[in-house]
Amino acid sequence: MEFTTVLFYIFALLLTVSALKVITSRNPVSSALFLVLAFFNAAAIWMLLQAEFLAILLVLVYVGAVMVLFLFVVMMLDINIDVLRRDFKRFVPIASIVGAIIVIETALILWHGFGATITPVVGAGVSGAGVMPNTQLIGKVIYTDYIFAFEIAGLVLLVAIIAAISLTIRDKKDKKTQTVSQQVKVRAQDRVRIVKMKAEKEAPDASTEPAVTGNIGAGTVDNKG
Repeated sequence: MEFTTVLFYIFALLLTVSALKVITSRNPVSSALFLVLAFFNAAAIWMLLQAEFLAILLVLVYVGAVMVLFLFVVMMLDINIDVLRRDFKRFVPIASIVGAIIVIETALILWHGFGATITPVVGAGVSGAGVMPNTQLIGKVIYTDYIFAFEIAGLVLLVAIIAAISLTIRDKKDKKTQTVSQQVKVRAQDRVRIVKMKAEKEAPDASTEPAVTGNIGAGTVDNKG
């Protein structure tokens, strides 16, 4: 048995154990950490298969970005585990049926892609595949043979991002928001109103009013003790 085969079985065993711990762990933070471990073992298997581009992409995108963000979200949320596991047994039959269907479909895809073919799948239909690097080979296959599926996947991800942003926006009572449609339809007469009104009291005329002289209106002081 070669040394690479031994490494493959070790990484595959660690990947299987960590994947089982993801779904059996009672703590969401522990499940997220076991999922990170599963991604690292999968990346190691990709390296053994000489697919270094996929291995680096798996570590950078999923472990470095997605899982770290997911881990911070799980640590910040107050999740009640008892409520989540209360109806777990009720969904086991439906989950088993869906899981069995997924396993059968995956097996059929693998059989059609590997078991029913004579020539290797990697590099099939691409000239010079033996000397072409993996990154260049993947890019050439994606942007030639699978360009339509690649564009559809990008469109689905864009719609998912927009839907996630729209669902997470919540308007609060003490939060000031801007409605562009109402601002465009506004008119000047709706915002400004000119009101004409008389003054409350007219100013007295100095020619008609008598002049005030002496101590009229002033108080007196009584010095008698």
